[in-house]
Amino acid sequence: LKDVVVGKVYFLLVRIRIKHMELDIIRREISGAGSSQVTENETLTKFEIMDGIPGKTESIPVRLYLSGFDCGPTMKNVQNKFSVKYFLNLVLVDEEDRRYFKQQEIMLWRKKIG
Repeated sequence: LKDVVVGKVYFLLVRIRIKHMELDIIRREISGAGSSQVTENETLTKFEIMDGIPGKTESIPVRLYLSGFDCGPTMKNVQNKFSVKYFLNLVLVDEEDRRYFKQQEIMLWRKKIG
């Protein structure tokens, strides 16, 4: 998969003293069914996209190329036994080392060849 994730993070009001911000790509694999279901989370990468305190009304551009990572397509309920999901995880860390999270699922797919 050779695509890019593009976006912006807007700070409209900053009430906490942010030390840095990072963006993670997480792969979640779910296998099994019922009570024998097993979930594995793997962090594929972590990027620090901001260091320091943002100003009011500041926006941070984000451009993350996926070609350098081991990403496959998103799979949901393959024979009701297996799923693979990918998430973007935005983490803000304040000066007291508290962590604030926002997680968003992303769908990755391949175009049909032929």
